[in-house]
Order: sequence, then C-alpha cells, then structure tokens
Amino acid sequence: MKISNRCFFPCMKYYILPVIFFLVGCASVKEAGKGFLGVSTNVLEETRPQAEKEIFVIDMISCYDKVKLALADSKAYIYAEKSSPKMIAIYLTEDDTTCVGLFFSENNLHQTLVEISSPSTYAKETVAKNVFGAMKQYVVKKDNPERKIDAQTEKLNQ
Repeated sequence: MKISNRCFFPCMKYYILPVIFFLVGCASVKEAGKGFLGVSTNVLEETRPQAEKEIFVIDMISCYDKVKLALADSKAYIYAEKSSPKMIAIYLTEDDTTCVGLFFSENNLHQTLVEISSPSTYAKETVAKNVFGAMKQYVVKKDNPERKIDAQTEKLNQ
C-alpha cells in the first residue's frame, strides 16, 4: 500500500501535528481548566512571599498530620494536596470558597516551616490563627530555637 504524498502531508500538517503540540504543551491548558473549575493553586504560590510563617519543633510528616487534624477541626475543606513540595490547598469552609494554601518545608532535621498564603488577608489570618493556635506547643522560641514551648509553662510565665 502506497501512501500518497499529496494526501499525507496536508493531513499531517493540519490534523496530526496540532494534536501532538496540544498534548505535549497541555500544561497551560490544564492549569486554565483548573482555574475555570476553581481548583488552581497558582494564586496560592504567587502570594507565598506575603505568607504568615511559623517554625515548629516537629518533623515535617508529623507536622503535616497535625495541621490536617487542626484543619478538620476548623471545618476547612481540602481541595488539593501536593506531596512534593508538601502543600495543602483549602477553602475556608465548604460554603466559603476563599482559597488558602499551607506550604511545608523542612527547616532542620526536626524543625518544620509552615507558610500560610492566600490572596485574602482575612482568610490567611483566620487559618493562621486556627492552625498556629493548635500547634502552639511546638512553636520555636526566638531566643532558643532548639527548645519546645510547653503550653502550660507558657501560661504560668505570663
């Protein structure tokens, strides 16, 4: 069977190559689809420099699990999770779809930096208050970064 050059090349040029380019370069199309559906995390990564930050004396896996429990207690709705780098994207509630991102990075062997970012200052501060409040016994003190703060001892000192 002989393929006719007269039919093959126009078919290749107008049908097959655009499909290949679409499939290879579909990351932007995929992200646009996520943005349309309301599950994009790009805006959270873009607002990360203005994030609320706290360092905890706990390994990253345990910190991640404890933060997820704190989010469940505050009725936040998790809509996306990434394993590398560790990130949780949430809505404040199922009804309030203001997006907030929680980013986890290992500071030292047993220290984890948690960054909470959002385009909404109110949402960012609300989630930071809930999460950092639930994790207060693991906060790194500024004067002694190796020691855990005990919540009861902290109350007695005030």
